[in-house]
This record gives sequence, structure tokens and C-alpha cells, in this order.
Amino acid sequence: MSTAVGTRETGELLKNGAIQLMLAINAVIMIYPLFVMVMSSFKTNAEIFSSPFALPAHFSLANAERVWSETNFVRYLANSVGITAAAVVLILLFSTMAAYAIARYQFRLSALVLMFFLSGMTVPLKLAIIPLFIQLDSLGLVDSYAGLVLVYVAMGIPSAVFIMTGFLRTLPRELEESARMDGASEFRIMRSIMLPLARPALVIVAIQNAVPIWNDFFFPLVLITSDNLKTLPQGLTVFVGEFTTDWGVLFTGLTLAALPITLLYIVLSKQFISGITQGAVK
Repeated sequence: MSTAVGTRETGELLKNGAIQLMLAINAVIMIYPLFVMVMSSFKTNAEIFSSPFALPAHFSLANAERVWSETNFVRYLANSVGITAAAVVLILLFSTMAAYAIARYQFRLSALVLMFFLSGMTVPLKLAIIPLFIQLDSLGLVDSYAGLVLVYVAMGIPSAVFIMTGFLRTLPRELEESARMDGASEFRIMRSIMLPLARPALVIVAIQNAVPIWNDFFFPLVLITSDNLKTLPQGLTVFVGEFTTDWGVLFTGLTLAALPITLLYIVLSKQFISGITQGAVK
């Protein structure tokens, strides 16, 4: 009997060790390219090509100075922050209201309305860029913040409604029924009771949409032409030439561009993991 128990425990230890080893390998695969990018930001072009994976000979800030002086970096950063924040706020606002109505109210076409939103996940807007550009141009929204934000909102709402609807459906109805008995309005129930409970799902939606919006290069390239409206990914292309590319300065810009969204994820990581865990349990 003791032999069987010992064999079982040994098997569990080997299994856990194998899982930990796989996670460690995956972590190295994910982190190492970021490490190379950060180290390359301190190198010159010659050093990058001669020793791409080695540590820099000198930790110089010359590349950062060039990014600061030769580009409108602060303006690009402010544009990216403003566009990302506006798009995420609007996605959260509209998707939460739509998901709340679908999840908490009983009406005949609720399933059809949900399917309407989900159908938006099957339509890649990049394939419809020509009619989209023509429509935005007719509305005077090309080369403007508003046009870019509206595109991102349209892209983000379908998946956000899907996530929020699934989460809100799991909340007990006794909470809102007791609030109605106490005289609370529908808006008060949603704002004061349901939304605080749905905070993990809101964080998931925010991070899921903020990262691709922040990193997007395609739509700003097509819709933005003025230099003072460019986002960070688009603005950093100034260091990519037809015949030569200043890789050291480009890696510095990419490092600085990745820093804000990385810090945001670190700050919200607890809520993000909590939301994923709660969703898996439910």
C-alpha cells in the first residue's frame, strides 16, 4: 500500500516538474526577444550586426537622445495615449450597456441581438478598408482622431459584448431584485451593484482592446497623414529608410513605446488574472 502511495506521489512530482519546466521554457521564449530589444536600444548599428545577442559594450543613452530630438516623440506618445484611452472608454461604455440589457432583461429578440453583435467578430475591417475609407472621407473623418477612434470602437465592441454578456449572466438575480424592492432605479442597480461585481470582466475587456489599439500600425497608416496626428508605431517609421535603417534608434523607440502598455498590464494584472479565473470557474 505504501509503495503504491509512494509511486503515485513520485508521479505527481514528475508531472508537476514537467509542467514547471514547460512554463519556464515558455517564459524564456516570450521574454528573450524583449530582452534583446531592450539591449539593442543601447547599441549602435555596427554593434547590433556584429553581436546581435550580446550585451552592449557601453550602456549609452545616445539613441534615446536621438529619439527625443529627431522625432516628435512626445506628441506621438500623447496621440497614442489619447486615442487608446478614448477608444477603450467608449468600448467599455457601449458594450457594457448592450451586454447588461442582453444579459439581465428577458425579451424575445435577446438572442438575435447577441448574434448581431457576435457577427461583428467574423468581419475583419482590414478587408473592408476601401469602402471604410470612402465612408470616413465622405464624413470628413479622415486624418482625424475621431475617425480612428470610431474604427477601433467598431472593432472592439463585438468581443467586448460577448465577454461582458457571459460574465453578467452569471451574477445572481437576487441582488438586483432586492435593490428594486428598496426603490433603486435601473441605472443605480447597474452602476452601484452590477458594475463593481463585473470589474474583472471590465479589466479583461480593457486590456484585450488596449494592447492591439496601442500597437496598431495599419489603420493610422491609412487614415492619418498629418505628422501632428501620428501615433507612436506610425511615427517611429521615420527611422526606417528605403536603403538604410537605424536599428539602434528604432529599438529604443520600440522599447519606449512598449513601456506604458507594459506598466498598465502590471498594474492591472491582479484584476486580469482574477477575471480569467472567475470566468473559468463559472
